[in-house]
Parts: sequence; structure tokens; C-alpha cells
Amino acid sequence: MGMKNIFKTTLLIATVALGANAAQAETLKVGANIGNVPWEFQDKSGKNIGFEIDLVNEVAKRLQMDVEITNIPFNGLFAAVQSGQIDAAVSSITITEKRLKSVSFAQPYYDSDQSLTARSDSKVKSVDDIKGKIISVDTGSTGDIWAEANKEKTGIAEIRRYEGLSNAMLDLVAGRTDGYISDIPAMQYYTKDKPDLKVVARIKTGEQYSIMFAKNSPLQAKVNSVLTELKKEGYIAALHGKWFGSVPEKTTSTVMVMDAPKES
Repeated sequence: MGMKNIFKTTLLIATVALGANAAQAETLKVGANIGNVPWEFQDKSGKNIGFEIDLVNEVAKRLQMDVEITNIPFNGLFAAVQSGQIDAAVSSITITEKRLKSVSFAQPYYDSDQSLTARSDSKVKSVDDIKGKIISVDTGSTGDIWAEANKEKTGIAEIRRYEGLSNAMLDLVAGRTDGYISDIPAMQYYTKDKPDLKVVARIKTGEQYSIMFAKNSPLQAKVNSVLTELKKEGYIAALHGKWFGSVPEKTTSTVMVMDAPKES
């Protein structure tokens, strides 16, 4: 065999090997409730964008993995990670003691509270005004949990549950409901250019968001390490600036390196 042919053969083998390695790249299967502004939603072209979309893309990049995002209603994310349908889930998911019994989380990266949103011309100006009113929530969300736990105390007449923000907002604007309880950052972002809607109250709940995994998933520790790197580099703080237009406080989980939560 001539030197030219040997060179061609060697090049062909190297190319095939590179192609095989590329084909073998692992895929991080992530479930997300697309439509959860500003965490995961679609732009005008249909591309998935948002704070957590940017975050999981960067996490996967650091782990040398591809990303596959599946749109799953919020309440279905828990069963999806437990069954292995997906490897991880995001959608401003709050870490709770109850959830830690059946799933696991990486360290938190966002501190939040709930909020009450109403029409700007509504008489609902605070939580004290929801007595006898119809309140909407996202099924299975922290807002749903809070509303159910405080239904008797606040005098809520009815809790209506929705799969995502859009339909809940349509009913609120149309007057079919009187208020919407959900994560305050999402609602502050959503209402900033909508004069007919207003966040009228912050409901303090001390929530923290993170990426969710199946119980004892080996990915949890790997992703947790990457989140530590991203916090130290200021990457997650920069995402906060990009999506919320402000610098996060140094004492928040967006900046501080924290331990992964454990079941007590």
C-alpha cells in the first residue's frame, strides 16, 4: 500500500472513530413545563428559552452531554423522574420535606415567595381581600399547596386548578376568577408589560428552587458539583441579571454555594 493510501486509510479510521464518539455522547433528558415564564417558555420562533433552559444547557455542556427537553405539565414531572422517563426536571420546582421523601434535588439556585396577582381594577388588593373569591393556581404547585392549606383561614370560596400560566391568566383577565397565586418572580416578569394585571401581594413562604431527580440518582451529585462551579464563576448570578434585570443579593442561593438538600 502506498503512503498516500495509508494516509487516506488512517484519516478514514480517525473520522469514523470521531463520529462514533460523537454518536455515543450521553443525553441529559430534562422535563419542563414549557410556558412557565421566565423559567422555560418559547420565543416567537418556537425555540425554548428561559432562566432554567439556559441553566440546564450550561450544566449539560459542563458534563459533556447533549440536552433533550420534553414539555411535561408541572404535576407530571414528579412521576416522570421517578419512572425514569426523564433524568431531571426543572420548572421553578420548590424543595420541600414532603418531596424529598420521593425525589432528590441538587443545591438550590433561587430563593422565592408566592404572590397574589389580580386585575388592576379589582377590589382584590391583598390576601385579606380573597375571602369569598375564586382563586386560581397551577395544579400541584406550591401556590396550590398554600391555597389549600389556607383556604379556611383566608375564606377562599373556590380554588381552580390549571395546567400552566396561559389559561389561568385568560380566566383572570376575563373575570372568571378573582386572583392567581403563583411564584412571585414569574408574575413580576409576566405583568411588567401588562397594565391590566398587577401583583398585589407577596406571600412569604421561604421557597428555594432547584433541579429535581429520581431518589438516589447518580446525576444529582454530578449536577450539584457543576452548580457549585457556576455559582463560584458568577454564571447563575449573571442569569438572574439577564432574566430579572437585577443583581441577586449575596446572601441568596443564587450566589451562595450550598449543600444538596437531604431528607430529614
